[in-house]
Amino acid sequence: MCGIAGIFHAETPKPVDPLRVERMCDALAHRGPDGAGVWSDHGVGLGHRRLSIIDLAGSPQPMHAADGRAVIVFNGEIYNFRELRRELELAGFAFRTNGDTEVILAAWQKWGPDCLARLDGMFAFAIFDRDKRQLFLARDRFGVKPLFIAHLSDGSIAFASELKGLLAHPLLRRRVNPQAIEAYMAWGYVPDTHCLLAGVEKLPAGHFWLLEQGKSPGRPQRWWDICFTERERGSEADLSAQLLHLLREGVRSRMVADVPLGAFLSGGVDSSGVVALMSEASHQPVQTCSIGFDVAAYDETSHARQVAAKFGADHAERIVATDDFAAVDQLAAMFDEPFADASALPTWRVCQLARERVTVALSGDGADEAFAGYRRQVFHHHEERARALLPAGLRAPLFGGLGRVWPKADWAPRPLRAKATLLALAESGEHGYVRGLSVTLPDARRALYSDAFAASLAGFRAEDEVIALMRSAPGRSGLDRAQYADLVFWLPGDILTKVDRTSMAVSLEAREPLLDHRLVAFAARLPESMRVRGATGKYLLKKSLERYLPHDILYRPKQGFVTPIAEWFRRPLAGAARGIASGSLAQTAFFAPKAIAGLAEAHIAGRADHSRTLWQLLMLEKALSRLGVSA
Repeated sequence: MCGIAGIFHAETPKPVDPLRVERMCDALAHRGPDGAGVWSDHGVGLGHRRLSIIDLAGSPQPMHAADGRAVIVFNGEIYNFRELRRELELAGFAFRTNGDTEVILAAWQKWGPDCLARLDGMFAFAIFDRDKRQLFLARDRFGVKPLFIAHLSDGSIAFASELKGLLAHPLLRRRVNPQAIEAYMAWGYVPDTHCLLAGVEKLPAGHFWLLEQGKSPGRPQRWWDICFTERERGSEADLSAQLLHLLREGVRSRMVADVPLGAFLSGGVDSSGVVALMSEASHQPVQTCSIGFDVAAYDETSHARQVAAKFGADHAERIVATDDFAAVDQLAAMFDEPFADASALPTWRVCQLARERVTVALSGDGADEAFAGYRRQVFHHHEERARALLPAGLRAPLFGGLGRVWPKADWAPRPLRAKATLLALAESGEHGYVRGLSVTLPDARRALYSDAFAASLAGFRAEDEVIALMRSAPGRSGLDRAQYADLVFWLPGDILTKVDRTSMAVSLEAREPLLDHRLVAFAARLPESMRVRGATGKYLLKKSLERYLPHDILYRPKQGFVTPIAEWFRRPLAGAARGIASGSLAQTAFFAPKAIAGLAEAHIAGRADHSRTLWQLLMLEKALSRLGVSA
């Protein structure tokens, strides 16, 4: 795993100062503490920071092709590089190293952009073709590895693995993109369709961008997409056998490393399944790690311990205090853009623990999106059936009326919290699902915005992007469309961003075997009954893992990392909640201070639970302060 950066002049090949690229890379030193390099030519400069994983001493970057005609900087891992190398050697290519970087270079020279379809891995890379004067930027299928791109005032295009790499460039303007704030307040993260800074964008997952000197830069092109339009046929036993084969292949391919390797183990289905299959494939005990909390309601270490004991893992765990909020400033610094998924804090802690023992850790991320494991997906599947029974003309007044009068009882048992479900049933499937995804709903956001900021949005509403995405999704059903949105929008923007930044902050490589693209493509073809059965999501995945895992691990209620931010804002962080209304965020003119103050007081008094919105505002305030941006 590494950090990359570069500068490219597309129209006029002006000289590139290598020192400028070096400074961009220095801002990414945490991503690659083992080496650094910069290369420049007419109108182009490429830089790299290396975290050595494979071919520890033999693959420095920027790397030149054997014939000197192309140069690459690469962040990620290609799991099938040995197979590709053999194919390329038969085609006449000679290799000087034993790593995957040189294989990408040769694949580019052999197949051009079509090389991407042959790569099995996670990656973001830049290749400069010295003959064609082309810069080729590419990102992996799911967006595991990030790539930020800026259009600068001197006509150049700069790119970096993180925003902080671009921030090291003196020509980057630090001006806020209002649509990014609207999207952030809706989702709790800035999705890949936006960046907090105007003039900066993110190369979308499954896309490449081919630029050529002397020509208009054009736009990125999609090279891969997930499809839900087909269905697998076969018995449950046959489909389970296929699934297990793909699971094993995904795990085994990601166990290749020349450094110590282990796994995150939460005690949930996905990480436990990964550890089970790692144990099956390994002659040595798997090194596992988990984080617990000093309050029983939030702690899952007993489940992780149970799985570790079953497979003879070399297990480590650490208990974190539930008042672990002193690290909030460090957390904000990792992400650059505001990021309000509170599970980032325990994710960072488990990465810290893992890095004490290993350099590579496998995770269980991606299974919920691929196999319909989220509660919201299960609910949506059943809501879509209800929508099919009643025409919209009846549903809207019936359920809408009930939803409007039903109390928002955050404190009540789950079956009595029906307001969101009733309001969702009154709307289309897309509108209903997006409502469930939102952290702060449109009316609540608008109540917090100043009139001037609301006007600057010019009618843009964050939810409309996801609604349009679902309506154009390649799928047959509402569940298909919901999963597509989760894989394309939620996964890269939230889950993978969280894991990338928190792992890279401690120079740890995290790998996601359950995001093997063949496995996810198979999951997308499963009949809905193999994904959702009754109230159970991930049905076939759980059935397939019954041979490995105990029933209480497979079928206990999903928990995940929980951070008690509601309690924080009523007690130790109550002052911070009140301070948002008078702090630097209030002075930006984006928000109405009185509205924020009212929100904070209602939460502190226990009249409502506004903890997620307050956390959003707090993390936004810290991000804007760190970036020193202007409106």
